[in-house]
This record gives sequence, structure tokens and C-alpha cells, in this order.
Amino acid sequence: MLQKSLKNTTVVDFTQIGAGPTCTMYLGDLGARVIKIEPPKGDIGRALGPPWHGENSAIYAAFNRNKQSIGLDLSNEEGKRVALKLIEKADVVVESFRPGVMGRLGLDYPVVRKLKPDVVYCSVSAYGQDGPYAGHAGVDGIIQAASGLMSLIGFEGGEPCKVQAPIVDVATGYLATIAVLAGLHHRAMTGEGMFLDASLFSSAIALQQSSITGYLADHAVPLKLGSAAPYSAPNEAFRTSDGWIMVAAYSPERWLALCKKVLDAAELAETPELATSSDRVEHRGMLRRVLSPFFEKHTTAEWVKRLEAEDILCSPVNDYASLLEHPQLKERGILVEMQPPRPGGPMLSMPGFPVRTSREGHQYKYPPALSEHADEILAWAGYGPDQIDCLYANGVVGRHVPLRAGNTGE
Repeated sequence: MLQKSLKNTTVVDFTQIGAGPTCTMYLGDLGARVIKIEPPKGDIGRALGPPWHGENSAIYAAFNRNKQSIGLDLSNEEGKRVALKLIEKADVVVESFRPGVMGRLGLDYPVVRKLKPDVVYCSVSAYGQDGPYAGHAGVDGIIQAASGLMSLIGFEGGEPCKVQAPIVDVATGYLATIAVLAGLHHRAMTGEGMFLDASLFSSAIALQQSSITGYLADHAVPLKLGSAAPYSAPNEAFRTSDGWIMVAAYSPERWLALCKKVLDAAELAETPELATSSDRVEHRGMLRRVLSPFFEKHTTAEWVKRLEAEDILCSPVNDYASLLEHPQLKERGILVEMQPPRPGGPMLSMPGFPVRTSREGHQYKYPPALSEHADEILAWAGYGPDQIDCLYANGVVGRHVPLRAGNTGE
């Protein structure tokens, strides 16, 4: 099963909020032991709300399952020594500080490589570890703006919009996960570790693979097209009598079926300006003007029935309430539930690992409370009970204090 793929692999996780935690969460899903090193007051993502989930924000809950937590003061020399002892026993390090911070802490790759030559060390940052913007901070929305992604979203003449889901954070986490897995495979073959430099900026560029390639081909600035695809038509959302439906009928066969069988408007198929998908892209305004009145006559459900009968690609434009009723989501077990490990905590539901396997399915552990596993982690690193008590007493390691369920954000 996939969850045993990284069994006996340990990840030391110095990441916060979205991109880095996505990477380490998926490594945990694949069976790695993920030791999340948090500041004494916790990952700042814990406080990013509403919405709240129990004692933490939904943001924290979303990206931190299958991990163990220890609150560690890295500004303290003893705290750094604890971190290095953990790294010495680990296989992977993932960090998401601004470039230079790990160096100032004495925990950057050159230092760690001397201690652990075969370590796979992944740094996740806004713009990468070098270049004129390396020192700039950035979060998902800033990078959507900087990368040009925001220029594609919305309608011409409207104010800037962004993808509301933190798509750049998540994509960066996915790509960092792939890179770490490749690094571990390389190590298994050669015994060599490596440094990996993942950035939100590069990931946002990769998300626009087709758009940027198209711009480099003709240097035509892409238009904001709302729901429409820039390369094919019709491939966009139309208003119905009770909602919206997304329709993709740009192939020759489906376009003819739409005109002649679904809309009973064979004359559209004979219109020269709408003859091919390229023609329809060029005359997109005309296309929309002639199609919209048809779709406004009937309900979304009726159009889905008619379109699917002719094998024309379509879907209602779902909100989250209707998504949760989607039969495919229910049948495939896409959402998973985790029992709270602490009395009074709420059940946690979220999307699980997105790739199914022919073998046994995944099991998921609730995101950890701050420093919940400190005793276990320190004992694994070789500290005895008296040493652990001393680390607590000196404030090097934060104690786990269970919080009330139902955080109000205070």
C-alpha cells in the first residue's frame, strides 16, 4: 500500500502555513514519520482564521495530518542542538523560512550536509534561494499576482481576481513532494543526498504551462475570459434557467451534435464564422450571443441530461454544498474523516490522498496539537527523562497544553 512506501523514512519539518506543510503532509500520507518542529507559540497557520476547527484554524487542520509536533525554540543554542540531533537521525529536511534564515540558525544545507551527507534537503520559499528577489517574502496571493496568474482570472475590464483556494501553495507542495521522492530514489541508487530549491514563483509559472508557452509563440497578451478556454470554443459556462452549466463541445463531432441534436439548430453548424473551433474562438462574442438564449430556456439538470445523451462534456457549476452531494465524491471516498485524539475535539473531514491504489487504503492521523509528541520525539533522539525535564524547565521545548475545543480565534 502507498502508505507504507516511505516506511522507515523520517522527515524533519520546519515548515509553516501552506506550501511546505502540503509537501510534508503528503510525505506523511506515504508513510514517512514527519516531525513537525514548531516555534514555541506554534505554526502561525494555527491562528489564520476563521474558519476554525476546534483549537486551530481550518488552514492548519487542512495541511498537517499524519505528523508529530514538538515546539522548539531555535533561537536558543540548546534548541538548535536538539534540532541537529533530530536531523542526524532523519532522511529528509523540509524548511520554508525566507532564504538566509536557516543559515543564521546554523541549520542550512551546508551545515546539515556535513552532519548528514546523504540528507535530502528541500527549501521552500517564495522566489527561490537566489536571484534578485530571493530575499523577498511572498504568500499565495502575492505570487498569483507576481507570476501573471492573476492576469488570466476574471473578465476584461474587471478588477483583479485570484483563485480563492491557495492553488500556488498547494501546487508548490505537490512539486516539492515529487522532488523529495526523486531525491530519495537518487539516494537509494547512489548513496548521495541533495539540495532541492522549490519556490512558489516557479510553481505558479508551471501552472501556466500552456498559457505562457502560447504567449511566447505569438506574444499576444491573453484576455480575461471568465470561464472560457482561450484555445477552444464552446468551452465555457452558460447561464441556465436555474443556475449555470459548463459545456465543452469544441470537437467537430460534439459541435455538430450540440447544434443539430441538442439545440435543434442545424443552421448554427452551417454558419461560416462558427465552422471550426478556431473560428469559434475568433468569433467568441458571436458564439456566446447565439448560444446563451438556448441555455437560458431550461434547467441545469435538463441540460445535463440532454448533453450527456449525446456524449457532450458538461457539468453543473457546483458550489461546495452541491459538491458534497456529488455521487462520485461519495462513491470514491474522496473525503476522509479523522477521529479526534483528545476528548471533546471535533471530527475532522477533509480531502484525503488523491491517488487510489489497488492495495489497502490509507489511514489518517489527526493534525497534532502543539508539542503533543515532544516526549516521544526527544526520547527517539536519545534524550533521557532528566534531560527532557531540563529542556522543558529551560523553555527550550514547549510543553503540550491541551486547549479547549471550539477555538474562537482569541
